[in-house]
Amino acid sequence: MVLPTVFEMSAITPFVIFTDGACQGNPGPGGWAWAEAPEGTVHGSGGEAHTTNQRMEVQAVLEALRAHADAAPGSITIVSDSTYVVNCFRDRWWVRWQQNGWKNFKKEPVANTDLWKPLIEAVQRLQPAFGWV
Repeated sequence: MVLPTVFEMSAITPFVIFTDGACQGNPGPGGWAWAEAPEGTVHGSGGEAHTTNQRMEVQAVLEALRAHADAAPGSITIVSDSTYVVNCFRDRWWVRWQQNGWKNFKKEPVANTDLWKPLIEAVQRLQPAFGWV
């Protein structure tokens, strides 16, 4: 799958936002960040002393959408290097999680539900597109 360039995406949607999360050790101290393309002048970041890489990836997207809460539905493209995040929305994992009482396919509790629930609400409201890089 070939994603459009940042400049091509800018023609499609007004907001192209790159997100990332990371940890030193997993778990360990970690951080998240997001920035609007192409200049990155509109951005946000934060971190936690004890967290996981996947948690920081989800937090980055959640914070980006919170910062753009007033955007028109469909006007945002989120670009992430996290297959965890991108596949959740591409493959609609979240629908099965909700139907299964927030259990995954192994019948175990879904990790990071405290972040996934508000993120899913934001995604339903803002209807962003997702791209993987």
